[in-house]
Amino acid sequence: MALANFWMIVVAIAVILIAIAIGLVLGLRRDGRGGSGETARIARAERLRTLPTFRQALRRRVLALSGILILGTVATVAAGVIAARPMSSQTIQPVNTSRDIMLCLDVSGSMSEVDVEVLAVFEELLSDFEGERIGLTIFNSSPVQIFPLTDDYDFIREHLASIRESFDYSEEVPEHWVGTLNGAGASLIGDGLAACALGFDHPDQERSRSVILATDNEVNGASIVTLEEAAAYAKSKGVRVFGLNPVQGKDAEVSAQLTEAAEMTGGTAYGLRDTTTVADIVSQVQEQEATELRGQAQVVWTDTPNLWIVVLMVVALSFVVMLWRVRL
Repeated sequence: MALANFWMIVVAIAVILIAIAIGLVLGLRRDGRGGSGETARIARAERLRTLPTFRQALRRRVLALSGILILGTVATVAAGVIAARPMSSQTIQPVNTSRDIMLCLDVSGSMSEVDVEVLAVFEELLSDFEGERIGLTIFNSSPVQIFPLTDDYDFIREHLASIRESFDYSEEVPEHWVGTLNGAGASLIGDGLAACALGFDHPDQERSRSVILATDNEVNGASIVTLEEAAAYAKSKGVRVFGLNPVQGKDAEVSAQLTEAAEMTGGTAYGLRDTTTVADIVSQVQEQEATELRGQAQVVWTDTPNLWIVVLMVVALSFVVMLWRVRL
C-alpha cells in the first residue's frame, strides 16, 4: 500500500500525542491538589476500597477507560490513513485485438459516377465492424492517404462523408483531387494498391491485414508498379486484397485481372452492385484471426480506502458505545 499524502499520518500521530499529553497534565494537576476543593470526603474510605465489589467496579472502569483510549487512538490513525489516500498500483498493458483494414479508393474520372456509391458501401462496411482499425487511401495518377489506421469511428465517418460530398463540388479543386494528380496518367491501380499495402504499421508483428480496393482497373498510363507486382508485394506482407469492381461482368478481361490479383493475396473480387457484397467481404475479413497488438505497459494507481473506512466506522461506533457505557 502506498500513501499519496503520507504527512497526514504524521498529523494523526501528533494529534494522539497531544491528546495523551493533555490528559497526563490534567491528571497530574488533579493529583497535585491532593483531593482538596469540592471533592467529597468519605469516612473509612480505605475499607471501602478493599471490598471485592468495589475492586471489580474499579477494574471495569479502568478497562473501559483504557478501551476508550485505544479506540480513540485507532480511530485517529484510521482517519489519518484515509486522509493520506491509500493507493494500490496495477500494471496494465493495453491490448488491441482488432483487425487492420485499409479502404483503397480509385478517384479517377472513369470512377466519378460510382465513387459516391463506393463510399456508401464503405460506410455500410463500417457499421458491421467492431474494434477494427480502418484507414483510407485514395489514388488516381498518385496516391494520397486521407487518414491512417484508426478505430475512431466518428473520425472515420466524418472523413468518409467529407470525401463523398467532395464529388458534388462547385470549387475548382475538390477535396478528392488534392494530391492525386501529381503524376502522368490516371487510375494507376498498381501504384494505388502498393501505397495502400504500405499503409499498414507494425510490420514486425503478425497482424490481420486487409485491403478493400474499389477500382474499375481501367489503367491510363504507365504506373511505377504493376497490379501484379503490387498484389505480390501485398501478399509478401500478409495483406489480403478484396476488390469492389463496378464493371464486374461487363469487361471480362479487366474483371479477370482484378480477380486474379485479389486471389493471389488470398482475397477475391466482387461486383459493386452484388447483393452479397458487404456481407461477403465482412465475412471474409472477419474469418481472419485477430492478432493482439500490445501497447506500452502503464502503471495505474487507484485509491483503495475501503478497508480503512470500514475500520473507522466500526471503531467509531464502538467508541460511542463505550462512552455511553462509561457515561463520560
